[in-house]
Amino acid sequence: MHDIANALVAAWQLVLSGDPTLLGIVSLSLGISLTAVFLASCIGLPLGAALAIAPFPGRNAAIVVVNALMGLPPVVVGLVVYLALSRSGPLGGLGLLFTPAAMVIAQVILVTPIVAAVARQIVEDLWREYAELYLFDGVSRVRTICSLLWLGRFNLTTAVLAGAGRAVAEVGAILIVGGNIAGVTRTMTRR
Repeated sequence: MHDIANALVAAWQLVLSGDPTLLGIVSLSLGISLTAVFLASCIGLPLGAALAIAPFPGRNAAIVVVNALMGLPPVVVGLVVYLALSRSGPLGGLGLLFTPAAMVIAQVILVTPIVAAVARQIVEDLWREYAELYLFDGVSRVRTICSLLWLGRFNLTTAVLAGAGRAVAEVGAILIVGGNIAGVTRTMTRR
């Protein structure tokens, strides 16, 4: 119990003193996570809305796949991104491995299915309520998706927040592709 109290006192001293190393780690962590959530939302919200309203062959299978991808193991995503970004990988020439950009890519892959699945359910509920109006007025699918996303914007913050929770807590994938390099890729979860 004494060790825990000492650790908490030391942590508060770092926070209250404004330790530059700690501030750098926190700002990098937030920057990576918020960038990943923004990009995942730009992909996942329209994808979820399209899955909710667009009839196409294999729609149910696509929904099952998106729902299943919510449980992607972070270490598996990290390994796949690592292999893609390594020098012998297809994107190795970009030199992104062990950079914050690689960490963002891994987090986007992990967060997008969460945002898309939650958004699909929210937009599907709105579609059940307003489908007749959109179909009667002959509104295009793209405009319908945009309109439903706007109508559900407050409920859709749940999807974004769920993705943000996954991004902020992520350790496995970003450690593999970021490498925990002090001053470059070290984040809060690895301090």
